[in-house]
Amino acid sequence: MPYTNLDGTTPDKGLVDILKWQIGDRLAGKRRVARDAFVTPRREADGAALAEPGVHATWVGHATWVVRQGGKLVATDPIWSDRIHTVKRHAPAGVALEQVPELDVVTVSHSHFDHLDLPTLRRIGARPLYVVPKDNADILTGAGLPNVVELDWWQSHAVGDLTITLVPAHHWSMRAPWDKNKRLWGGFVLESPEGTTYHAGDTAMSEVVFAKIAERFPAIDWAMLPIGAYDPPWFMQPQHMGPEEAVRAWEILGAANLLAMHWGTFKLTDEPMGEPPERARAEWARKGHDPARLWILDLGETRELSRRR
Repeated sequence: MPYTNLDGTTPDKGLVDILKWQIGDRLAGKRRVARDAFVTPRREADGAALAEPGVHATWVGHATWVVRQGGKLVATDPIWSDRIHTVKRHAPAGVALEQVPELDVVTVSHSHFDHLDLPTLRRIGARPLYVVPKDNADILTGAGLPNVVELDWWQSHAVGDLTITLVPAHHWSMRAPWDKNKRLWGGFVLESPEGTTYHAGDTAMSEVVFAKIAERFPAIDWAMLPIGAYDPPWFMQPQHMGPEEAVRAWEILGAANLLAMHWGTFKLTDEPMGEPPERARAEWARKGHDPARLWILDLGETRELSRRR
């Protein structure tokens, strides 16, 4: 049986929709396809900050973070590859993979190629524990990565002082036409004595999803939420959030801080590369939220995860 979202739906966008977007919208003059000269802000990082003790997060790019929490070094949805099929990386990784200290845990939110990147996982190797949603383990074990734990929504797995829970996302999955929605998707909550981190993976806006996560985890300190890959809305909104929706999701979650991700790395959709953070900051200001709680990091930037007061 194919998986569905909490509300019983899936995005169900097919080849006809792709052609309408790629060709129909272009012919109708609706696509924003001008040359994009935006340069994603980046800091020179040699990986030393990742080896420091304490609790901290480093944005590598897209949905990839390296987080030290609960005494473990965790990478989320790692993609260090230069391209996804024909889409070249717009900005280099914030930290080269060769400079990342040995990882203890890798989480993979779903099977789409920009989140489950086998070339990167093979480079990381078999040492870490890989935590994935149900029916995704065979992709990793088939690539020679045997140390895999599968979770269903709301299931948890402890690694020392770090507890990892798979939570719902409003999305879908596919790596080939014959496995559409046959592999579960989700986000992850990382709990440790130092605090609680939520990594949303890929998700559309769903008040039900975020309300249920907030109910189970009422003290999220750091919510890593996607703000990019939203244009055109008619195609993307059922599967991705825009900046304003990410701010609303943060409000529903009741999280202390919003850490923006899923922008500035690969140009997968039509919005200009630099638009997502501009719109996120504008919405944040419009809502009157504390500017210190919106974290839009540079690539390679490491920030200490200080718990909510």
